[in-house]
Amino acid sequence: MLAKRIIPCLDVKNGQTVKGTNFVNLRQAGDPVALGKSYSEQGADELVYLDITASHEGRKTFTEMVSRVAAEVNIPFTVGGGISALTDVDRLLNAGADKVSINSAALRRPDLIDEITNHFGSQVCVVAIDAQQGADGEWICYLNGGRIPTERSLLDWAHEAQERGAGEILFTSMNHDGVKTGFANEALRQLADTLTIPIIASGGAGAQEHFRDAFILGHADAALAASVFHFGEIPIPRLKEYLRHEGINVR
Repeated sequence: MLAKRIIPCLDVKNGQTVKGTNFVNLRQAGDPVALGKSYSEQGADELVYLDITASHEGRKTFTEMVSRVAAEVNIPFTVGGGISALTDVDRLLNAGADKVSINSAALRRPDLIDEITNHFGSQVCVVAIDAQQGADGEWICYLNGGRIPTERSLLDWAHEAQERGAGEILFTSMNHDGVKTGFANEALRQLADTLTIPIIASGGAGAQEHFRDAFILGHADAALAASVFHFGEIPIPRLKEYLRHEGINVR
């Protein structure tokens, strides 16, 4: 079994790391470069940086930050936010990122996935999906940081993303985001069992057991979290020790 990955996620706004609940009520969590370096030293396997307000000026600031992260951090990191063309991918990879994450732009124009994977390789392309489960049990994909519902279902869209060449799926459950009651393990398992590419679980981490469940019940390949790491609630070395004790193969 491949080693499971632990991935801190840093949402960046105006050069600062922020974290909210259900995609709103943001509070500051520190300098993204210093935090990333600290996570790298603590044994995180990868990092994800998301430019959550990717306006034109924001992109310039964000690209400069990516260069600073690349200089300080020695683990792979993914960047996302406002990526809608090959020139954006080129700019961020040149700044030092290892992968890019695309979300709304891919839903609006699925060919973007093909373009990125044909040009840079599947390993560079992470398709992020923000989805919410309705009262009928159906998971629906959302655009613009969880603001606009689409007519695409989670499973159908994830399948299409894989067919178009995506290297990984980063699935965030909007129902679970920031609530700290555990990941959406049933939906994760459906994704993991029907797709062949890795699935990253996101949304809901509040305790060490939640990571264990994402791997054992949800069959996820990686688990991503933000506030439990940013605010020191779960130190990464302790989490990895716990997971090993639970029989989970971590790096």
